[in-house]
Amino acid sequence: MNSASATSPQAVPEGAPREYLLSAEGVHKAFPGVVALDNAQFRLRRGSVHALMGENGAGKSTLMKILAGVYKPDSGTIVLNGEEVELKTPLDALQKGIAMIHQELNLMPSMTIAENIWIRREPRNAFGLVDHRLMNRKTAELFGRLNIKLRPDAEVRSLSVANRQMVEIAKAVSYDSDVLIMDEPTSALTDREADHLFEIIRDLRDQGKGIVYISHKMNEIYEISDELSVFRDGMYIGTHSSKSITRDEIIRMMVGREVSQMFPKEDVEPGEVVLSVKDLALEGVFSDVTFDLRAGEILGLAGLVGSGRSNVAETLFGVTPASSGQIVIRGERVAVNSPSRAIKHGMAFLTEDRKDTGCMLVLDVLENMQIAALHKGFTRSGFVRGRSVAAACAEMSKKLRVKTSGLGARIENLSGGNQQKVLIGRWLLTNPHILILDEPTRGIDVGAKAEIHALISGLAKAGAAVILISSEMPEVLGMSDRVMVMHEGKVTGFLDRKEASQVKIMELASR
Repeated sequence: MNSASATSPQAVPEGAPREYLLSAEGVHKAFPGVVALDNAQFRLRRGSVHALMGENGAGKSTLMKILAGVYKPDSGTIVLNGEEVELKTPLDALQKGIAMIHQELNLMPSMTIAENIWIRREPRNAFGLVDHRLMNRKTAELFGRLNIKLRPDAEVRSLSVANRQMVEIAKAVSYDSDVLIMDEPTSALTDREADHLFEIIRDLRDQGKGIVYISHKMNEIYEISDELSVFRDGMYIGTHSSKSITRDEIIRMMVGREVSQMFPKEDVEPGEVVLSVKDLALEGVFSDVTFDLRAGEILGLAGLVGSGRSNVAETLFGVTPASSGQIVIRGERVAVNSPSRAIKHGMAFLTEDRKDTGCMLVLDVLENMQIAALHKGFTRSGFVRGRSVAAACAEMSKKLRVKTSGLGARIENLSGGNQQKVLIGRWLLTNPHILILDEPTRGIDVGAKAEIHALISGLAKAGAAVILISSEMPEVLGMSDRVMVMHEGKVTGFLDRKEASQVKIMELASR
């Protein structure tokens, strides 16, 4: 790869050859105050997996939503199977053979798995009524082809995030689409579940389907993709064979600069015990959780999906009060039976699901960022000091490099990574002593990850006590002073930074 390809957009020859299943040329899309795509282009071959990469806000998800009929481009052309098409709605795109699995899942919790998969396409009997028996049978047959072991009549609300992801994948496959777009499909999957997904993708590729794969995980890109395209600041940068480009070259194309240190962990001498947990339990979920957390320490919490690690975090923050056990903060035993109580004790909690339990999508950036900190010096005589809180939020937004047209922009219009930064800013404004971070870099690009890691390290150096939950082993190993490993609701061991390794963590996580 020459240096020019990493610094300036490459031109794509006029006219997409017939070998391309789907192509987009000269696509422009602007939102209020933000140009999301500027003369963007993309080409997908038949029978291939094409990875799409770029920092959050680079425009990749916007382009895919245009190809899936969610957004209408301001200008540009889309060619499908050699013919120019106009994709007016997601249903229109589906009927033309393009299906998209969004990063934020869109299933209806109160309905069954089968009802979610076949919605608007339900099989009906002679009387025009939905034939639930046939629908469940069709779902079972679909799951059989995909080797998914779920009951078709189970309600979606009872499923884990990982299983909901598999339902979304099955739903997209059920349309027998020629083009399947996957936006961060493994963000909530274990390694084993991800391997299962890759088997499905390879099978679809062998059937001649075109797969668009959006991910920030480099190892996945090299494992599953044939080609990759990089976007930056709404512009197309270049396309390369996945086998012919190095990790450093990809990062340079994505961020326009070198990222020298992904895990900038600083050595900090731990201070006094800030949080002491003894025999903490949540009936039927986890039990006998005991540990101490010191000022300046980053305690990694590792374990497979379903191990109970997120449940422990929610209990510590009072989302689901403990059935038994003790929580001691700065030497004082406390009853943390609600998030408001936790905040009063200097705790902050970034949840793993920014859509369902983090962002208030209908509100703007300012309202989302300020909500937890209003009582922290931003009120006077019961009234909010609007200018002060707005100034603090603006400063935090700048510090975290949130890409937005302003604090008045609706948060639902931000990329997933920028939404995550707003949520992190929300909690930093409370000046917490204890910071619980559940998957803080999920769905965030490599440049932003390094920035957030540096921020976490800086907070620990300033004396904050941090609990870091992550499914990404390099993040746990790179950022933690100690690692607490869980399996099926039990703590199976602790590892110091010097002795921790992926092998040792996995041994403890699968006991």
